[in-house]
Amino acid sequence: MGKIRSLFLSHGAPSSIEDAEWMAALKNFGESLEKINGVLVLSAHWVEKSLYAGPLTPTPLIYDFWGFPERLYRVRYSAPIGSNILDALQDLPGIGPIMPAPGRGLDHGMWVPMTGLFPSADIPVLGLSLPGTDPGRLYALGQTLAPLREKGILVVGSGGMTHNLGALISNDKAPVVHWAHAFDRWATEKIQSGDHTSLINFWKEAPNASLAHPTIEHFAPLFVAMGAAGEESHPSFPVDMFRYGSLSLRSVAFWSPDAPS
Repeated sequence: MGKIRSLFLSHGAPSSIEDAEWMAALKNFGESLEKINGVLVLSAHWVEKSLYAGPLTPTPLIYDFWGFPERLYRVRYSAPIGSNILDALQDLPGIGPIMPAPGRGLDHGMWVPMTGLFPSADIPVLGLSLPGTDPGRLYALGQTLAPLREKGILVVGSGGMTHNLGALISNDKAPVVHWAHAFDRWATEKIQSGDHTSLINFWKEAPNASLAHPTIEHFAPLFVAMGAAGEESHPSFPVDMFRYGSLSLRSVAFWSPDAPS
């Protein structure tokens, strides 16, 4: 299909790892990619004031959720340590200091979608913290990370196209509520048209923004992925589905301009 530039993944809930349709969609997409030498993933569940990177030693996963079935706390995803990714990061012009977090395991915003995308866990994975949630700053960070593409390192932002836990319906196949559908459609149209400015200003411009994202951290990783892709990228949507009435699992792949969308 051509070379992928970056990726935004909606990681759903921890129990999404047992969603066969979603896992199959991620697996099929992962199999379509060219050789990947490493995955740098920025999760909505790791926000700091500056840049931290980990794990850098064999470290257990982080089960940063409560009240789920016990079996979800026994999930394992033993990807190789991303030392090559950290080396590439530190060589980037303008990246600034990166603080090592050697014992910081992959959180569920990282290991849940990685389990679907690369289930064999044979590709190095490194987490990088979001340095705050300001859209403009995160977009600029993505632009700084863009040269990683030349080394076969996939930049992944992991969050959610919509994320309002208080509005979820217990039935995972419940009809999609109007406000969630409207926000998802607006974001999709802006991504397709390359209107990154409107997306960065989504809080003012998007319909139902405060319902779709009562807090910004799950939308924030999209800006990193957009910045890493550049304005001339071609988007596609390897996952396009809703769960629990308002939880959009839509994910976005940004391709090089000569790749089909």
